Amino acid sequence: MNILNIENVSKIYGDKILLDEVSLGIGEGEKIGVIGVNGCGKSTFLKMITGISMPDKGNIIKKNNSSIAYLAQNTEFEPEDTVLSYVMRGKVSSDPNWNLEAEAKTILNRLHIEKMDAVIAPLSGGEKKRVALAKTLLAPADILILDEPTNHLDSGMVRWLEEYLAKYKGVLIMVTHDRYFLDRVTNKIVEIDRGKLYTYEANYSGFLELKQARLNQETASYRKVQSILRTEIEWVKRGAKARSTKQKARLERFEQMQGMKAPERDKQVEMDSLASRLGKKTIEIDHLSKGYGDKKLISDFTYYTIRNERIGIVGENGCGKTTLLRLILGLEEPDSGSITIGDTIQIGYFSQTVENMDPEERVIDYVKNVAEYIKTSRGTTSASQMCERFLFGPETQYNPIGKLSGGEKRRLYLLKVLMSAPNVLILDEPTNDLDITTLAVLEEYIDCFDGIVIAVSHDRYFLDRVVNRIFAFEGNGVISQYEGGYTDYYEKALANGKLVDSMKVAKQKIEKESGEQKTDSRDTWKNHREKKLKFSYKEQREYETIDAEIAAIEEQIEKTDASIMEAASDYTRLSELTKEKEILEKQLEEKMDRWVYLNDLAEQIEKAK
Repeated sequence: MNILNIENVSKIYGDKILLDEVSLGIGEGEKIGVIGVNGCGKSTFLKMITGISMPDKGNIIKKNNSSIAYLAQNTEFEPEDTVLSYVMRGKVSSDPNWNLEAEAKTILNRLHIEKMDAVIAPLSGGEKKRVALAKTLLAPADILILDEPTNHLDSGMVRWLEEYLAKYKGVLIMVTHDRYFLDRVTNKIVEIDRGKLYTYEANYSGFLELKQARLNQETASYRKVQSILRTEIEWVKRGAKARSTKQKARLERFEQMQGMKAPERDKQVEMDSLASRLGKKTIEIDHLSKGYGDKKLISDFTYYTIRNERIGIVGENGCGKTTLLRLILGLEEPDSGSITIGDTIQIGYFSQTVENMDPEERVIDYVKNVAEYIKTSRGTTSASQMCERFLFGPETQYNPIGKLSGGEKRRLYLLKVLMSAPNVLILDEPTNDLDITTLAVLEEYIDCFDGIVIAVSHDRYFLDRVVNRIFAFEGNGVISQYEGGYTDYYEKALANGKLVDSMKVAKQKIEKESGEQKTDSRDTWKNHREKKLKFSYKEQREYETIDAEIAAIEEQIEKTDASIMEAASDYTRLSELTKEKEILEKQLEEKMDRWVYLNDLAEQIEKAK
């Protein structure tokens, strides 16, 4: 039974049709990711479900007594609101054993909000977003609606939120551009595309396959119509007389097919590499140190960048990542050490927040302020042409900036940065508020960019995709270097004991404060492994057969992949195969976890002999 029904809903903003008579049924337990280009209406869609915004046409029907919890992109607070009082306000539970304050503190600590009596107003934008997220997650409702929940979260917080939402029993509807997050949390994707809704019963990886299948099917259908049209044209040319009913019907069908449009394809952001010439001397960081009061952020850090290097910077919120960028940019002074910038260096800086834009200024004029013409690999290109490549068509270029959505403003800001033809690109949380289409093209742009890229990001997919070296802030001013992308760093740092599980630390801190002293189930499992130095009969049998079982599942996954390729034009079959693959991959993950346990136990038994 559906908990929510969206029936023939339409919504127009200005002269733009966001939703055009769309319908969608949402069942219990569904975890839905809403995706689409910036400005397509994703946030408006969420607001209509919550009742904040009303559709121009159609109905949104909610199951009786179903409650909604909503995290907006930007939350308004009262001047006197303090963190803990705001998070707890209006929260009740039918469970008499539920400790509201303890649960609130647990979630706040996991989101690195420690000053719980602090007034919210002076907090940073990121801290305010995390306070709002804590309130939304505390005793969540039947329907949980999240707009960009991973913005301003570091990687550890994102992993915790993934686990939290994976266990969440209600309906989840969220907008996010974090592709790993979508992949691990959702079981349905709803795409908003030119006013229509397309639904895919899959996570993000499955969506990519199913969307390609849909596009292929649309293309095949269009080609079939074109083939029929050629036959009909020959029939008409032969001078057939439209006297019989059959002939009249055929002519009407011919006219209808003539009006059929070719299937539309997503517009792609296009951008040539515009980098200026880069000399031998780049950016030299020599024994750099920086701190504030007793807090040491950077201690005796030295690094000389090399041509075409791709550096990702990671660490907990507040550790000093943005400070390092500001030191490189000359916006802050070091306590000691130096940063030397080569004479040919031209830095393009894409900051966390969009610079102040005049809402009355036209889009095209904002870009022309940087350059009216630029040189690309295709020759000279005008500012108007560059706007079109960044999805700002002629009808949008002469609109005031104030009419753009938040994501569209950020895309426009990115265009301005790249238009300056930098040879060093410094990106501070570039994935915040950019849609997946723009992110994919930014990643392709970086692939061919003839210069240095330095990016602070919590987006694990983005870092895996574009960087080849990680700078990790590991506490007390220490910045360690790791070869590869985020996953390479994470595995190495975890293995070396350098990566602190901040979520576990926060949980232990709350338990200590409340006197509970509970033991993490994973620790219990670990202690059990350490004490137990022999196999049970069942474990011995499992240990002997588990390698073959893993191999069998891997073989099944390969066969399913082959079947998916063969069923490219059969949407229903594709959906079935994708679900089968998800089940197999889950089985494989469980078997691999079990394999690790059994082999660790085998090693302990061998050492004890």
